[in-house]
Amino acid sequence: MSQTVGVIGLGAMGMGMAQSLVRAGFVVKGYDIAPAAVQVLVDAGGHAAATVAEAASGADVLIVMVVNAAQAEDVLFGAGRGAAALPAGSVVMLSCTVSPDFARRTAERLSEMGLEMLDAPVSGGPVRSAEGALSVMASGSPSVFEKCSALLDAVAANVYRMGDAPGLGSVMKSINQLLAGVHLAAMGEAFVFGAKQGIDAQQMYDVICASAGGSWMFQNRGQHILDNDYTPASAVDIWGKDLGIVLEAGKANKLALPLAAVAHQLFLAASAQGMGRMDDAAIVKIYAQLAGVELEG
Repeated sequence: MSQTVGVIGLGAMGMGMAQSLVRAGFVVKGYDIAPAAVQVLVDAGGHAAATVAEAASGADVLIVMVVNAAQAEDVLFGAGRGAAALPAGSVVMLSCTVSPDFARRTAERLSEMGLEMLDAPVSGGPVRSAEGALSVMASGSPSVFEKCSALLDAVAANVYRMGDAPGLGSVMKSINQLLAGVHLAAMGEAFVFGAKQGIDAQQMYDVICASAGGSWMFQNRGQHILDNDYTPASAVDIWGKDLGIVLEAGKANKLALPLAAVAHQLFLAASAQGMGRMDDAAIVKIYAQLAGVELEG
């Protein structure tokens, strides 16, 4: 594979994507503010970049997998100068969760610089990222999809083409985050609902996982509650951001989103209680506090 790929952001998701690309034979240059993360990529066969611009220089595709739109703005157009360092005709694969409006505006700015963009947020979590089995919900021109075809094969089990216009991929990711955030909040409510009435948590989990009320989020995060392990796979504060994006889009489109709004408030409450960097399953603790339920044990 002759393509050179720069990866900005070697966290739980970006690292898995970078390592999957190395295994597939791409030349991968990674940058992260944490030197230890860059070293992990180097040990896996990738190359270290001392700056964002160094990762972008000579890259056919630059994957941006940072925390939010402000960071994406900074690495592309601000202090990072990533867009300016890319060769003409290169592609920016914007894979962090941002608003559709930000994705559209970023694509326009890149086009003015002779660059293309694939609006390509992802889902699947760190495990599927490490396996090269993510779901990618992407939008962009046919030429961009062609340029990124082999790359997408390397990092994803499912690639959903949402259309030609940038922003549609981010709309689809917002739909996923609306559902996932509401499912998490409902999971926390259900665990405490059962515990208050004397239902064993493990038994409840087993029954729901085999019944119509179950969901992927319940099955995955419910195990964290049973294990009393809130080491973050995805942190509480992520949902303050992502559900905030959902609600802003709802406001712009005059959409009532009451379930998303309640879930957003619960995650903000958890963050205010000092749980922002805990695993998002910690949403259950807010319900436990309200109900006077002891979760541990």
